[in-house]
Parts: sequence; C-alpha cells; structure tokens
Amino acid sequence: MSEFTKTSVFPEDFLWGGATAANQCEGAWDVDGKGLSVADCTTYRPNVDKKNYAALHGITDDQIRAAMESDDIHEYPKRHGIDFFHRYKEDIALFAEMGFKTLRVSIQWTRLFPTGTEEQPLQAGIDFYRDLFKTMKEAGIEPLVTLHHYEMPLYLANHYDGWGKREVIDFFVRYCEVCFREFGEYVKYWLTFNEIDSVFRHPWTTIGVCTDRYPADKCEELIYQCVHNQFVASALATKMLHEMVPGAQMGCMVTRTLTYPENCNPKNMLLAQKTNRDNYFYSDVQVLGEYPKHVLKYWERHGIHVEFGMGDEAILKQYSVDFVSFSYYMSMVDSIDADKREKVGGNLATGVKNPFLPISDWGWQVDPDGLTYALIDMDDRYHKPLFIVENGLGAYDKVEEDGSINDDYRIDYFREHIKAIGAAIEEGVDVRGYTPWGCIDLVSMSTCEMDKRYGFIYVDLDNEGNGTYARSKKKSFGWYKKVIASNGADLD
Repeated sequence: MSEFTKTSVFPEDFLWGGATAANQCEGAWDVDGKGLSVADCTTYRPNVDKKNYAALHGITDDQIRAAMESDDIHEYPKRHGIDFFHRYKEDIALFAEMGFKTLRVSIQWTRLFPTGTEEQPLQAGIDFYRDLFKTMKEAGIEPLVTLHHYEMPLYLANHYDGWGKREVIDFFVRYCEVCFREFGEYVKYWLTFNEIDSVFRHPWTTIGVCTDRYPADKCEELIYQCVHNQFVASALATKMLHEMVPGAQMGCMVTRTLTYPENCNPKNMLLAQKTNRDNYFYSDVQVLGEYPKHVLKYWERHGIHVEFGMGDEAILKQYSVDFVSFSYYMSMVDSIDADKREKVGGNLATGVKNPFLPISDWGWQVDPDGLTYALIDMDDRYHKPLFIVENGLGAYDKVEEDGSINDDYRIDYFREHIKAIGAAIEEGVDVRGYTPWGCIDLVSMSTCEMDKRYGFIYVDLDNEGNGTYARSKKKSFGWYKKVIASNGADLD
C-alpha cells in the first residue's frame, strides 16, 4: 500500500504552511517613511559565542544611541533582511507551489506609525500590507498575522520605558484599529504578541526595555509592569477585532519551553513543575483571563508592585483569546544538581543536558515526542484550539556544485515532529495548523546571521550581507510539498 492511499489523521481543513517575521525578512528598513524599531538596533556579533545567549541579546544605552546614528545595514542585518519587501510576490508564488494553506507574517508597527505616537498612519505602509495580503489570498494562502513580533517602535522604547507606561496601550490599540479596518477583509487569523513569555529572556526585543538604563533592583518590577500592559492591550485588541471583523479570531502566542525533571527525585519533580507553571503564566492570563495565584504570591513575597488600571481584571476576564498558538523547538531538563551537570542551551534558555536526545548545530535538543506531550498537556489545560506556529531546525546548509541542497536532516526533523502532531490528534487534541519557522531562509532572530538556516527555500545571502538574494529550492521543498498534498499522510 502506498503512503498516498493511507488515511490521514489530520483534519481536512488543517492549515499547513510556514512562518516568518517582518523584522527578519522584509528589509527596506527606511523606505516610505518607516521608523526605527527595536529590531533595527540588533547587531550581528560574529565573535560572540553562539551559545552565550545573554551576550547575544544584551544591549546597552550606548549601543542603542550608536544604532540611531548609523545607517549601516551590514552591522544591523535585520535592516536588509532577505528583501521580502520587494520580492514577496516571488516568494508567495513559491509558497503556493509548495501548497501552503496559510502563511504566518507580521506587520511592522513602524511601517504604519514611525514612532508609534502619530495620529494617522502612513498610507504607503497600508498599501504595502494590503497588497501583500491580497496577493496571499489570490494564491489561496490564508494570512496568519502577528501584530507585535519583536518590532516595537524605537521611539516608544526610548520615551515610554518600553511597554512600561500606560499610554503605550492606547498607541497599540490605535495601531490595531487601523490594521483591522484596512486588512480585515483579507485576514481572519490574528496573533497579538509573539512569544509574550520572553520578556525576561530578552526584554529589549519583546518589550523595548534596555535593562542597562535602570537600577538592577527595579528591572523585575518594570518587566512585570510591561507584560501586564501587554496583557491588557491583548484583551482590548481581541475585543476590537470581534467588533470590527465578525468571524475573525485572535490567538495568543507563547514559547512552549517544556521542562522535564532530571529523575523521579521529588525535589526535581517540584523544580520542573515550577518551571512549567512559570512558562504557563503568560498563556494562563490570556486564555483563562486571570493571574495565577502563584504569581500574585510571588509579587507579595518580593515586594513587587504592578499598577493595574481601573477595570483591568474585568477586561482580562471578558476578552480572552480564541485559540492558543505556540512555538516548539526543544525540551529542557531541570535538576537540583544543575551546577554539577553538563549544560545545553537553545531558544535563549539553558538547562541540563538530556542524555536521551540528539543536539542540533546550535545546541538545541531535538525532542519530537515532547511536542506530543506539550499538545496533550495544553489541550487538557485550556480546552481551546491549538496552533503550532513555530517549529524547525536551524542548520548549516551546503550548496552542491549542481546547485542542489540535500537537507535530509531537515526532512528527518520535520517528519518526526509531524508524526508527533498526528499522535496528539489521535488522542483527540484539536490542532488547527502547523507553520514551520523560517519556511524561507531569513536573518536569525538571536544571532542576526544567515548561516543558521531553517527554510525550505534557500536565499543566496551570507552573514556579512553579501549575495544575490536569489531564491532556490532545497530538497525539503519537494518533500514538504508532498506532505501537504497528502494532508500529512505521505512522510517518506
């Protein structure tokens, strides 16, 4: 029996596709009046240990000032991206050839509102995104749009303590109102904040907070204030979407940093439980509409004061999200003896090495079974549709003399993770879609390099910004096309 005759466990309307972020692919950082974002200040640091995530993501006030004074696009690779701004029609045609049902993209706030404070948006920015979404729909691809994907206006970061000031909620809601009004006819699925749980891992990119500017003992309280303001903004955006675009759906987006105990020592069990509860905090608020008690108790013990506006609790409770989306790349291990164990890191987190798992070129532990575990666990907790909006393998790709790229390692990675999704679906989990990260090579979020490639499509561009930007198909391109055509049944 051939694979194509097998019955797929995936729903007939399952949304297969891929995921990108505007700040990593669009380029055109200063075109048509676009303002600077926090992403435009992040640099490629070739001499920093790729596994030293704090060094890669730390930013100082002096570095921000230097970025504001520079028009360099090589030191700041996200300014050129992969030139998706000018090549999106070509790229969408390739995605359509693969059979994409959906494509996750983001809107750069600064392409509509350069500083975030303007009363009226830039028409050129509206025109660009309208044509992008129209082109996607004409290709049969459903847009999945992130409103805030590490692209906060630099002006707000510099003048409003990032998301620390209450006024930023109003600026964001104004931006959302424009997005829903101008793009609602094309976009049914929306996400508010990308990996909202990353506020402590990399506060600059997530909430526009440069910790170098504040006393060390004040940073934690400021970060909690910022994320609270984002929670309220997410609820208000959800309310507005339902009112302005009937039938549209809003999702939250979190990093699923699944953590195992090192062994069955009860102390390790409790340690891993705490880490997983801390990870769930961010989706708990957006889905369940209230703060977990353990977070409130933590604030009480540590003297952390977060300013709530009048009616915030009611807003959070009344306007929860419609579905839960998340990224999943790896699992972690907690141990009470962590200081005596070998460490690994990935996706801006570190933990004890799991001896049962292989590790990628960048030190990320590959754990497909963990995806099944995560899906079942989140389904049990939230009882809402789930959407895997990031998953993938960053790897070095070699272009052969004939131009081919034989990325069988990527195919193997996706095959096992798609099987893991299928296993969760067979357990009754409501999974609506799957958008592998970086479906086309783009500038890495963490390292700002091109060598860390995720895509089914190769982009001729190196770490120094040299190359033709030409697109070419990897071996995985044809494989994923076959997977989509068979609705996940043919994984050979």
